[in-house]
Amino acid sequence: MVNKEAGSQLERLQKIIASAGICSRRKAEELIAEGRVQVNGEVVTEPGTKADVTKDHIRVDGKLLQGGERHRYYMVNKPKGYVTTVSDPENRPTVMQIIQKGKRSGERVFPVGRLDYASEGLQLLTNDGTLANSLTRASSRVEKTYLVKVSGKPEESALDQIRGGVMIEKGRLGAREGRVLAAPAKVRLIRDAENPWYEMVLIEGRNREIRKMFEEIGHHVEKIRRVGYGPLVLDVEPGEFRELSEQEVERLRHAVRPRKPAKPQQAKERPAKSAASGTDVRPKKTAAKRSGRPAAGRRKPGFKAGR
Repeated sequence: MVNKEAGSQLERLQKIIASAGICSRRKAEELIAEGRVQVNGEVVTEPGTKADVTKDHIRVDGKLLQGGERHRYYMVNKPKGYVTTVSDPENRPTVMQIIQKGKRSGERVFPVGRLDYASEGLQLLTNDGTLANSLTRASSRVEKTYLVKVSGKPEESALDQIRGGVMIEKGRLGAREGRVLAAPAKVRLIRDAENPWYEMVLIEGRNREIRKMFEEIGHHVEKIRRVGYGPLVLDVEPGEFRELSEQEVERLRHAVRPRKPAKPQQAKERPAKSAASGTDVRPKKTAAKRSGRPAAGRRKPGFKAGR
């Protein structure tokens, strides 16, 4: 049975599994739904089930969780031709192989989102399921910066369609799953040529989104390189990686914190001016108004005339 004692440190199962470095929180939800998670000997499939990692025996695919691992965070420069998965059934090289020699023995990390097979650049890996889930959630609006090489030079009016939000295919290209409106993206020319390079900043990460955006305006994307993720800037060579500093991790956490809406500022009243002379044309106060005394024949609010 799931522990329901008063005072238990109850947390959602998917959070416990992600914090243990098994997989992301979203993947943990799938494991639970598939009946691959047990709590104190009972299979749990109910979403939102809670447990106490200090008291309950939690097993995933029969393996007992040994408690939370120390969180690790890595930046990888993914080369083209690598897949962003933990393992690949087609035996293609994965980003996990890049950090295999550098990470600590027994340490489990997983990719945060993914770059497609033909793309390259900054890819995050971690065993912090909570942060990974926050970074990939669309509502967090974390900016990702890309350098994009396009075949042929698009018209500025076509780029404005991308800047304003363009309709693209859902899912994989050619899957005919319908269409969806992509969020507006920032687009800036950084290298002018027959096949120019653009800097693009996106706040969402739909499947092959950049390629679909340019296909919609009649241009094929030749290369995509991600060079920024929130506050992070790519600074390692292709095929290399490094561990993030504590300051960088904290800046990532700050990037996903909910932002309080700014209070609207009240505009200060300014004197009306004559368009011709520029002089103040508002009616001037009488001496009675300046002194606070009621004007003759008028009563000040709350003022009672004597008998």
